[in-house]
Amino acid sequence: MQHNQPAPAPASASTAATPSAAPELSRHDLLLAMSGVAAALIVAAFDSTIVSTSMPRVAQELDGKALYAWVGTGYFLASAITILIFGRLGDLYGRKPMMLASLAIVGVGSVLAGLSQNMGQLIGFRVLQGLGGGMMIATTFAAPADLFPDPRVRVRWMVISSAAYAFASGIGPMLGGAVTQALGWRAAFFITPLAAVVAFYMTWKYFPRLRPQHAAGKRIDWLGSILLTLGVGAPLAGIELLIAEGAATHRTLALVLIVVGVVAGGLLVPVERRVAMPIFPLRILRTRESRLLNLAGLIVGGIMFVLIFYMPLMLQDTFGYSPSHSGLLMTPLVAAMPIGSILNARLIPRQTNPERLMILGSILLGVGCLLTLTFVAESPTWWVLLVLTISGLGLGFLLPNFTLFMQMLAEQRDVGAASALIQTTRSLGSALGTAIVGIVIARISIATGLRLGLAFCVALCVVVGWLCTQIKMKNIAKS
Repeated sequence: MQHNQPAPAPASASTAATPSAAPELSRHDLLLAMSGVAAALIVAAFDSTIVSTSMPRVAQELDGKALYAWVGTGYFLASAITILIFGRLGDLYGRKPMMLASLAIVGVGSVLAGLSQNMGQLIGFRVLQGLGGGMMIATTFAAPADLFPDPRVRVRWMVISSAAYAFASGIGPMLGGAVTQALGWRAAFFITPLAAVVAFYMTWKYFPRLRPQHAAGKRIDWLGSILLTLGVGAPLAGIELLIAEGAATHRTLALVLIVVGVVAGGLLVPVERRVAMPIFPLRILRTRESRLLNLAGLIVGGIMFVLIFYMPLMLQDTFGYSPSHSGLLMTPLVAAMPIGSILNARLIPRQTNPERLMILGSILLGVGCLLTLTFVAESPTWWVLLVLTISGLGLGFLLPNFTLFMQMLAEQRDVGAASALIQTTRSLGSALGTAIVGIVIARISIATGLRLGLAFCVALCVVVGWLCTQIKMKNIAKS
């Protein structure tokens, strides 16, 4: 497959592991395999969204309004740390074991979160869920590339996984709100484990065990893994401590964490250049397009989860909606994503410059964010649904292309790391977005803080649109 950049030279067997080719599977077998991927993505979506409409009541009952943002921030921070590491380990050891382990971790973490007695425990167990969620996202988003090496075929099959993730994200807030209202907020945390049991069985039974072809004497890059963890996690935690309530008492620790992260990031580059099988192969960022894609992914991740995590708070605390009603109103935001993804999959093979579809997505998302500023308590239901649908359609034209384009730009041996990198940057954006808006809300008010956050999201959509104009991809149909 040709790209707009010169193809990197093939790595020798002594320096890299190359994933084995997918076995000859019938269309029926491929459909079943993708059903396992879709089931795992449903769990991942539930894990990150189903409690969003429950959180206002959780914070009230556990007397933890000041720690509200950390429930989301802790989850996304843990995910950001693990996605890239397990994406690379999936390249080296296969996706299936990682998918199964992640489902088990997420299920157990969700049960423990539902049993939490205070906000500290809840944040800790959400961090555990985030570790499993990052592991799950890293493997499931890369799995289609193992089954369908040809991107022309892959983009059509990816609609299944995109639709499943978006559908589950769409019904997650509504389901969580309905269960919270009927049975209490603790019951909402037990939905994900039930889904995880189903996904575990489907993945174990139907997803093939693809064993990568490894070089002799391969070793895990432990030093690179530690440096990567510190380089991603420490500065983000430090920044959040600096902007958190009561930041003065944590300033020294925050500055230490930031310095540790910067030093770890600086050491990571020479270490990864020297090892035979790096946990973070630097070549995946060699092209200008890959760097721009990750910057755009970082911004879109923040915008997306500001909408998903804080819009229910506005609907419930500011406008007085019930959890189930606010969940219903939130549904179009993510339910429209598969529609955008399907349209995207149909249009991409016909585009000479497929990056134009990302420009369209950024415009739709920006218009949607702008129109959310018109929401008031008396806004008609149809208007709220329409505005969130526009935002969801925009995300549907952006998110699948971030992953697909990164996979196209990467060598086959690095497709998991490349897929994981774009998910990592999205998670980092999610963590930063939820933390910053949460602190603004805590220091001002929910209504004013959210409106400031949404106005900033509009400006960020303009930046994303400009970045997309700078990304040049060849026509997939001619690749």
